[in-house]
Amino acid sequence: MKIYCTRPHCGNPNNFFPDLSDETKLNTVSQKFCTTCGMPLILAGRYIPEKLLGQGGFGAAFLARDRYTPTKRLCVVKQFQPPDSFGPAELKLARELFNREAEVLERLGKKHQQIPDLYAFFPLIVGNEEFFYLVQEFVDGETLEQELATKGTFSEAEAIDFLREMLPILQFIHENNSIHRDIKPSNIIRSKEEKLYLLDFGAVKQVTTQAGIPEHKSSTGIYSQGFAPPEQMAGDPVYPCTDLYALAATCVNLLTGKDSRDLYDFYDNRWKNWRQYTQISDRFYNILEAMLKPHPTDRPQSAQEVLYLLNSPPRTPEPAKSSGSSGSSGSSGETQPPRPPRPPRPPRSSRPSFSLIELISGAGFVGFESTLILIVLTSFFAPLTSLITVGVTAMVLIATVFFRVVEKWDFVVIAVISLALVWFISPLHQSLADMDKFIVIIVPLLVAAGAIAMTTLFRLIYSLLLRLF
Repeated sequence: MKIYCTRPHCGNPNNFFPDLSDETKLNTVSQKFCTTCGMPLILAGRYIPEKLLGQGGFGAAFLARDRYTPTKRLCVVKQFQPPDSFGPAELKLARELFNREAEVLERLGKKHQQIPDLYAFFPLIVGNEEFFYLVQEFVDGETLEQELATKGTFSEAEAIDFLREMLPILQFIHENNSIHRDIKPSNIIRSKEEKLYLLDFGAVKQVTTQAGIPEHKSSTGIYSQGFAPPEQMAGDPVYPCTDLYALAATCVNLLTGKDSRDLYDFYDNRWKNWRQYTQISDRFYNILEAMLKPHPTDRPQSAQEVLYLLNSPPRTPEPAKSSGSSGSSGSSGETQPPRPPRPPRPPRSSRPSFSLIELISGAGFVGFESTLILIVLTSFFAPLTSLITVGVTAMVLIATVFFRVVEKWDFVVIAVISLALVWFISPLHQSLADMDKFIVIIVPLLVAAGAIAMTTLFRLIYSLLLRLF
């Protein structure tokens, strides 16, 4: 019998024990050890790993058998394996995510058939090392990422069927005060019985409720780029509609076969023209576009609302009424069903949402322009007067960036025009006659680079603080 060693970096994890082919021996042997590294192989005395299924994130997954079940039931053993580069704070967060997945599977897996059930959760101490494992239900099938690679893109009918099956799962998760936060094709598997299962609950966010009003905490920064919405990537609060956005992004990936990151403009926080890569109706396109709105308050707020939009009959325009029938309650047109009541929406943030590219380009622009203005002013005025004037000017520049008065290529155009004015136009040209004119280029560029570096550093510190608190 083959047993796979679960110790990370084991030189030869494949072990063979011919004596375990005897079922009596298999059921009664106390333990077996890796012939290469000495790691105990039978986990918790009952789970026998057979092969590595995958590795990534904070752990590895193994296909295993439970020797204490009549059929030697297949199961998935996940081992907590954080990278060696993790510091104490990152290690703590990763461990919390691993524990969270076990808790959620135990709580939700028993209640919903399309969420894997938890079988066991335990540590294993070997010498000075400590390993952590969870064992969950094995779903025999292919992830939608694998299905897309082997079978090709989905049709509109297949995509609608996909949504109709996934939305009730999300509705169940949200009604149980949780948000998945990592919906993508590789986390959805279709079993051989043609049933979809939602996997990987390590990023699940709990939502506490007081007096029936959900309290949404900030995101910890765990997400998959190309599927996560802007609020999640920015570390802002997440909502049930955060999952709906990721579900729509998954649907776009399945319809187009394109990497979602290639269809998204990270500078403007909006989707490009992805419809050109697929053939779908206007009605279905509009539903997906509504789910992909950049601001959470502009999206459908619940899975039930999206199901209603999918299942409601297409709108039929009413024929024009004659003047004689004006004011009558009857109509020959089709009566439209009322939209379901929308749940309370989260408050819209009063501040604009900026991508990382916008932040660093804005910081570089303010640093470059402020330094250029300071160089010019010191040629005409006293240093103190120049510094005060530049301080006020910098605040004005920051305001123009914050409220998007200037953005994108405006930064480059304004910077080039400003440099040209200082370099070529008299009397500015004459005032710089006694100094190295290349300072006019070099110093603003250095300050701009410093502003970008400081902005990136503060952004990193902010993200780390969100993870900790």
